[in-house]
Amino acid sequence: MSSVSATAGPSTPGTLTQSHKKVIFASSLGTVFEWYDFYLYGSLAAIIAAQFFSGVNETTGFIFALLAFAAGFAVRPFGAIVFGRIGDMIGRKYTFLVTIVIMGLSTFLVGVLPSYASIGIAAPIILIVLRMLQGLALGGEYGGAATYVAEHAPNGKRGLYTSFIQTTATVGLLLSLVVILGVREVLGTEAFNDWGWRLPFLLSIVLLGVSVWIRMQLSESPLFQQMKAEGKTSKAPITESFFSKNGRIVLLALLGATAGQAVVWYTGQFYAMYFLTQSLKVDPTTTWLLIGGALVIGTPFFVFFGWLSDRIGRKKIIMAGCLVAALTYIPLFQALTHYANPAVEEASASYPAVVIADPDTCNFQFDPVGKKQFTSSCDIATAALAKAGVPYDVQDAPAGTVATVMIGDTEISSYEATGLAKEDAAAQSATFNAALKPTLATAGYPEKADPARINKPMVLAILALLVVYVTMVYGPIAAWLVELFPTRIRYTSMSLPYHIGNGWFGGFLPTISFALVAATGNIYYGLWYPIVIALMTFVIGSLFLRETYKADITQ
Repeated sequence: MSSVSATAGPSTPGTLTQSHKKVIFASSLGTVFEWYDFYLYGSLAAIIAAQFFSGVNETTGFIFALLAFAAGFAVRPFGAIVFGRIGDMIGRKYTFLVTIVIMGLSTFLVGVLPSYASIGIAAPIILIVLRMLQGLALGGEYGGAATYVAEHAPNGKRGLYTSFIQTTATVGLLLSLVVILGVREVLGTEAFNDWGWRLPFLLSIVLLGVSVWIRMQLSESPLFQQMKAEGKTSKAPITESFFSKNGRIVLLALLGATAGQAVVWYTGQFYAMYFLTQSLKVDPTTTWLLIGGALVIGTPFFVFFGWLSDRIGRKKIIMAGCLVAALTYIPLFQALTHYANPAVEEASASYPAVVIADPDTCNFQFDPVGKKQFTSSCDIATAALAKAGVPYDVQDAPAGTVATVMIGDTEISSYEATGLAKEDAAAQSATFNAALKPTLATAGYPEKADPARINKPMVLAILALLVVYVTMVYGPIAAWLVELFPTRIRYTSMSLPYHIGNGWFGGFLPTISFALVAATGNIYYGLWYPIVIALMTFVIGSLFLRETYKADITQ
């Protein structure tokens, strides 16, 4: 098998050679396929919840599905350690091959995995195991891709050329949305929800073959080859990375760079999607089209901010992105409500919903294993409003009070289901919902967003602005991380803070934010999580991390 060879070292001035451009393209394309595999799950979370968590209630099932999504992120730091060590000791190219095979096979197996109805609890367990394998593979992927491209790029061009790697996550997400929409359009909604959702996962076996072929064409990084020839590779990259003075830089890179970058990334692309579909009840197809349009508009800005960071620095662009995002998230998401489903805003202003209940009976309704029953009158009332996408406040009532729901001046009594027989609980539920639903409808709370009232140009503009925030923090981050660490431990050192930041701070954002919304009834309350993390990163990064854009990474 022939290899693409590098004919010029990374310090060569001027433009990259054609050979180097081919290396960067091949590396970026393989990474697009990996992100496509990973984000298929996030885009189809609601359908997967119905397929694999059908043995639990709908709300818990969706939270369980989000947790399974987050499980892939939880193990990413471990993948960073395992594959980072391999990459620093053996080489970047061979690590690429291993990670893509694990990712592709895990995604394909999701497509053939039997549902909960077929094999019971084994289905969600196997699904989460496959998600963890995907996370492990992705944990080793990004650091290798960023390091590989940076070590081929000339000084003064690293921000620009690593920015192409930064586009891969968004392009992979966009590709997943295009495939989903295409399959859904061909099969129809019913068939897609029943079995057609598996086809995008099965397609990954084709992408796996293409990706492996592409990566077989790559040669090793010239810096790594030189270091290996001189016998300077690290014998203990984990120890050198984390248990030396370098460990302080790793910690600062996590808290002062990647944590804030991660929450801005996931808020702008994933949380916005969940907010539209779950809180504002916009239909999935319209949501995917709007998100896809925003990604198309915003993606070139990854390259722009990467290019700009070569001229004015990485740090100031990333810090500015964190700050402006934190300051504007709440008004922007309020604007999304105004333009995507104004009926919610109007009804909430005219006929506010209030749950009046004994606070001791109001529980945090988060049950990932589906075993706990939320049967208090408060839990029943708040769950019903949350499911309907209705914002609400909770007012304290004396101990022992049965919860009531106030919609404007109309009062609806909830009920205590604790100790009731299944038939009696079902009858009480039917009576409660029979009173609640028409009251909500009369007050103007919609079951779904009215397509005729969605101001699509304004929603698209807001979503595109959120994506531009993403490009500010994400476009220059790869070059910044690469330049913070020496070649011998670069793969390991940059991978761990990146994947803890994105895997933990970012990956758990949908679950944490939606749990906060469900607990408070305020559909904007979940935004405080990314706001606080982004502000933390702004302060720590501004004060304690150095600028690196003039660094020579060959030294």
